[in-house]
Amino acid sequence: PDTNVIVAGHTDSKGKAAYNMGLSERRAKAVTNFFTSNGLNASRFTTKWFGATQPAYDNATEEGRAKNRRVNIAIIPNEKMKEDAKKQAQQ
Repeated sequence: PDTNVIVAGHTDSKGKAAYNMGLSERRAKAVTNFFTSNGLNASRFTTKWFGATQPAYDNATEEGRAKNRRVNIAIIPNEKMKEDAKKQAQQ
């Protein structure tokens, strides 16, 4: 409960930009829905999608394209966790 979660959907560069944007949105929302339907509070989640605009690998190869079809999850501290850490550091 002391963390927030960022879920980011991505695609490879094959296909039209509008389709890829929608696909990355569906991917990201599916991951968020999985977590929230299994008991995590939806208010902790920020869901984003980027289509093919942020490749992590080379889209010129099949292996790179496969790796770009992904969802990234980042778990970050919320304000309560930051304040608690600050208090502990001062003890």
